[in-house]
Amino acid sequence: MTISAVPATTSDPAGPYAPPLSRLTDPDLYADGDPHPLWAWMRAHAPVHRQHAGELPAFWSLTRYADIRAVYQDSTTFSSAQGVLLRPAVVGPDPGGGLTLALTDAPRHKQLRSLMAGWFNTRAVRALEGYVEAAVRRVLDDAAARETCDFATDIAGRLSLAVIAHILGVPEADHDRLYRWTDEAFAAHSSLVSHPDIVEYFLDLLYRRMEEPTGDLVSALLHGTVGGELLTEIEVVLNCENLIGATENGRLALIGGVQALLEHPGEWRRLARDRSLLPGAIEEIMRWTSSATHSVRTATRPYELHGRSIAAGDKVVLWLPSANRDEDVFTDPYRFDISRTPNRHIALAVGEHFCIGATLARAQMRVLFSALLDGAYAIELDGPGRRVASIAVNGPQSLPVRLRAR
Repeated sequence: MTISAVPATTSDPAGPYAPPLSRLTDPDLYADGDPHPLWAWMRAHAPVHRQHAGELPAFWSLTRYADIRAVYQDSTTFSSAQGVLLRPAVVGPDPGGGLTLALTDAPRHKQLRSLMAGWFNTRAVRALEGYVEAAVRRVLDDAAARETCDFATDIAGRLSLAVIAHILGVPEADHDRLYRWTDEAFAAHSSLVSHPDIVEYFLDLLYRRMEEPTGDLVSALLHGTVGGELLTEIEVVLNCENLIGATENGRLALIGGVQALLEHPGEWRRLARDRSLLPGAIEEIMRWTSSATHSVRTATRPYELHGRSIAAGDKVVLWLPSANRDEDVFTDPYRFDISRTPNRHIALAVGEHFCIGATLARAQMRVLFSALLDGAYAIELDGPGRRVASIAVNGPQSLPVRLRAR
């Protein structure tokens, strides 16, 4: 099976009859099928749709760009503190609720973000570029020495983990085992905190940094304050897990981006000829891949939308790939166009919860794609890939390629 980020057709996939919307929470749809016709139908006919899906709690689905953007920008009405992913009711609430950057509301979210922001702003990322460039060369050279590899695990995954581990202060000697543990957790679609080796590792790192603080982010989390108080050990561990877990979205964007360029050789050639197109290409890759499939908010008060009544306490699911294919916002949305302008995608969210690692994610993509375009390596697809079977993240879990040094 050849995998693709979106359907090949550029026509409107919406039809007059309701498709089986219950499939939106079926992981197999994302692994082997195509959710875009469902989302297109919903945008046209059911933009605010109440769903009951087996063991998941009942929720409202939002599929239009404008509605999703509005929810992101109203964090008073739509809270993140009770979890941002659909979870079976029997599992209980997310353990990071109210404690991690992704799962807090104002004012704590802003305070926690301020504690971390200095490691992800433009100046910090610029200072990291030498490290990122060296990491890119290392993973590409290692893969090229074998000629065939899985771009997902051998290149994108190792690069994403190495960079965030460096920021956190994880010693280089520990990167391989930390990558192995996180890859196991990602493959099982389980929380990193459910992996005992990861929790034990970060607790040990915390104790070392308590005695010998350094200039890394773990030390900052340990010794900085939020609301005038130090973070607890579990808060530090959960925030480390949150940052490492976010690399899954980053690596899926890297994998999906390379796949998109290789499957659209005309766009690859345009980019190779005119490197000024790279910033726009990165934005189009983010829109095209939309590696975060959904994000959940909990309504804090009654809310009316398109004639539907959302009650306080209701779960509201934002389907991000649908927003990034909205025909009212994007011209010819099912076409991969590296010169798309404007490109107001929301793959990295909007508002208070705009991705703290956005600048870093763009830098990693720029450095990696530049290395592949500079002519030092030849890369081509080497057989069918395999997509992630998940309703939380979207993209290739495996992408075999042939990579040769020239």
